[in-house]
Amino acid sequence: MSGHGHSTGSVWRQPAQVWAVAFACVVAFMGIGLVDPILPAIAESLEASPVQTELLFTSYLLVTGLAMLITSWISSRIGAKATLLIGLALIVVFALLCSLSGSVDAIIGFRAGWGLGNALFISTALATIVGAASGGSSAAIVLYEAALGLGIAIGPLLGGLLGELSWRGPFFGVVVLMAIAFVAVLVLLRGPTEKVTPVPLSAPFKALRIPSLAVLAVTALFYNIGFFVLLAFSPFPLGFGAMGIGLTFFGWGVGLAITSVWVAPLLLRFLARTTVMLLTLPLLAIDLVVAGILVEDPTSLVVCIIVGGLLLGIMNTVLTESVMEATDLPRSVASSSYSAVRFLGGAAAPPLAAWLWHAYGPTVPYLFAAASILIATATILVGRRALARIDESEADAADEAAAVLVGDAA
Repeated sequence: MSGHGHSTGSVWRQPAQVWAVAFACVVAFMGIGLVDPILPAIAESLEASPVQTELLFTSYLLVTGLAMLITSWISSRIGAKATLLIGLALIVVFALLCSLSGSVDAIIGFRAGWGLGNALFISTALATIVGAASGGSSAAIVLYEAALGLGIAIGPLLGGLLGELSWRGPFFGVVVLMAIAFVAVLVLLRGPTEKVTPVPLSAPFKALRIPSLAVLAVTALFYNIGFFVLLAFSPFPLGFGAMGIGLTFFGWGVGLAITSVWVAPLLLRFLARTTVMLLTLPLLAIDLVVAGILVEDPTSLVVCIIVGGLLLGIMNTVLTESVMEATDLPRSVASSSYSAVRFLGGAAAPPLAAWLWHAYGPTVPYLFAAASILIATATILVGRRALARIDESEADAADEAAAVLVGDAA
């Protein structure tokens, strides 16, 4: 019997420090979706083109991805808590600067600084939760994905509410919430004094030479293109106001949260990780093709977006678990090297989608996204032999040590 079925029972019984980091994760992920409902409003208020507006995602994700390559090096020298706090502080500062900006170029620049804070926070947060959670690694990952789902669901809703007042509103919202998260981590993240073992700067680059991690990183690169076309491009063809977009992506995020926390562990009880990915990815590609065909009908597009959220939730959990179990590397190294590649896919997608929309119409960005998802599927198929370990490493949940020492379980 796989560990996934049992370990979720202890997901909610966690030490205070895990909850502090999980809460901060919710807020960090809110920051991704918060800007979504105000993209058309920013484009209109600051007289920016959709391609320029989509660069708000690109600058943020590009810097997040590149900075991920040095986060394990930094956190291994100053400790996880200091890294988390610096990341949160940077997000507060740059979100405030975004809210006070007068041009789209300034916001694009400040979003890059926000991305640096995000990188320091996100890769360290996952490693911290996995290291400190009770119930083993899969329980911790479910908790992390729950935080991601909740954040991504609440972000657009709050963005819609605040965006109705002004496009500056959501940025101010992030400042307040991140400041609260900063205090929560500062006060609650206590535990035994960290044993700091420096990681070489080259570690994430060397990690990508490991076949299993390389296959997962390339899969995530193309998967993230599909993810961010759906998230960052869809507000434009929907044609709704900030609140309409907010409610649509609230539904998307709720779907993502439900499947990442409950459906993915259930599927993994019966199926190997690679099998779940090979079933979910083609369904996602089909959903994106349907979204492209029915893009002129807002109701159909909303349905496609929400169905997409359900499928993305399954993929997020399975991919994250796979990365954590694919190698014997320190979790922070595995997380940062994989995330660097993944976020670069997300960075390329939004402006590409906006450009394709202007050149060829609103259907083509979704077909482009579907093609990327099919490349991700092919990557898993071709690299399946390299991923044998992630399919074998089903741990006995009763033995927490086996769940933490991933891959060594019987």
